[in-house]
Amino acid sequence: MTLTLEPGATTLAQLEDLWRTGKAAVLDQAARPKIEAAAALVKKAAEGGEAIYGVNTGFGKLASVKIDAKDTETLQRNLILSHCCGVGDPLDVPTTRLMMVLKLLSLGRGASGVSWTTILMLQTMLRKGVTPVVPVQGSVGASGDLAPLAHMTAAMIGEGEAFFDGDRLSASEALLRANLQPIILGPKEGLGLINGTQFSTAAALAGLFSAWRNATSSIVTASLSTDAIMGSTAPLVDAIHTLRGHQGQIFVARTMRAIMEGSEIRDSHREDDTRVQDPYCIRCHPQVTGAAIDLLRFAGSTLELEANAVTDNPLVLVEEGRIVSGGNFHAEPVAFAADQIALAISEIGAIAQRRVALMVDPTLSFDLPPFLTPEPGLNSGLMIAEVTTAALMSENKHLANPCSTDSTPTSANQEDHVSMAAHAARRLEPMNTNLNTILGVELLCAAQGVEFRQPLTTSPVLASVLSVIRDVVPRIEQDRYLAGDLAAAAGIVANGKLFECVTIPSFILGEVV
Repeated sequence: MTLTLEPGATTLAQLEDLWRTGKAAVLDQAARPKIEAAAALVKKAAEGGEAIYGVNTGFGKLASVKIDAKDTETLQRNLILSHCCGVGDPLDVPTTRLMMVLKLLSLGRGASGVSWTTILMLQTMLRKGVTPVVPVQGSVGASGDLAPLAHMTAAMIGEGEAFFDGDRLSASEALLRANLQPIILGPKEGLGLINGTQFSTAAALAGLFSAWRNATSSIVTASLSTDAIMGSTAPLVDAIHTLRGHQGQIFVARTMRAIMEGSEIRDSHREDDTRVQDPYCIRCHPQVTGAAIDLLRFAGSTLELEANAVTDNPLVLVEEGRIVSGGNFHAEPVAFAADQIALAISEIGAIAQRRVALMVDPTLSFDLPPFLTPEPGLNSGLMIAEVTTAALMSENKHLANPCSTDSTPTSANQEDHVSMAAHAARRLEPMNTNLNTILGVELLCAAQGVEFRQPLTTSPVLASVLSVIRDVVPRIEQDRYLAGDLAAAAGIVANGKLFECVTIPSFILGEVV
């Protein structure tokens, strides 16, 4: 299936759909006239005598070197080959494809001077599943994500490597198998393809999509934990949260109330709702995770703008008939957004880890057995699973330190302030993976705790959550090899299985309803 995208108006929902499903994408044909007009303007400039950066000059510190018109194709090809300096593991295929889509959207605004033929090459590679091998390290997020995007572009001209039909091949072989011919880059096309924030933005969007799933999953895990420890639900009263007014907080509290509705465990201690002194990890979950959700929403608005932006240089102003240099390639907005996402991931994990610690501690867990095992002493139960969550929480705290405040001059001091957006965004994937496990362990602990409350039952929604858990992880009666259980529980969170039980609306850019 292929989605038709309107440059400048593509939504986060569309981008997440492309990322998760692997669908192809094409630009709306309405974008073509302006794209072709910009390309014609660049062609005319390349044939003229005036020096225009990146069209008939060298690059960076070499911008003062004039290039003859006959050498423009060589100039663009050399640019790509010389910039293929990425190192490290390849970016995953879904995020690489998202990067290609973002490049399409940027070029589709008709301000880059790239030909329609080059647009078609990107679209066809997406449709046929030719995915460039893009090393994840090498960008400082300033003059565009130069190295990563150069590796993407190299595959388009038959250089470098690409994935095709599950194989990692030379790009020339991948194109041959897909019945595609390498393209020859015209004036400014190489520069238009490698200038831009699409690598950083794609990685940040992938981090956002996974973080949103983790954040909303944590509403479910916190609800189950609250029932497991027979926590008070008085702190979820709507008036408390509307008096403060933060949308994320209101959203979390309302969703938790709906999830817990009808719990016999909750009803059995309704008279104890004056017991408002549950630890903060129970009582303040709406305030903490709600604030994290608001951060994700703000980051999402930034990244949606960036996904639709023109971020290469120089820019072709078709209406004015001129080509101007600027600095839209600087990825500071993406770096800030990625840092905000990292903070949200870290705090969601921090408060969830405290709920895990609460449930395994017999002095705090309202009569649950130590470490949630029927025979403590002979069995250690979930003792070390809690320690694992502490390790992952600590790792995420370290990874949440800001990247956007770092900078180092590059390119002979021409690019003397950089955003570090690329690794700000890249670190979100391991952080989300860590959070998957923290929330997965919380599910295991809360499931054990709720089952210890039998014959009292939890709410209908949480009973279905319990069923999902027990489909993949049996109740822990005696000590057993737990690593596989932790992985399975993390998978429940990562794969969105909880949302088979509860519908949590996405209001990442909207209002609470």
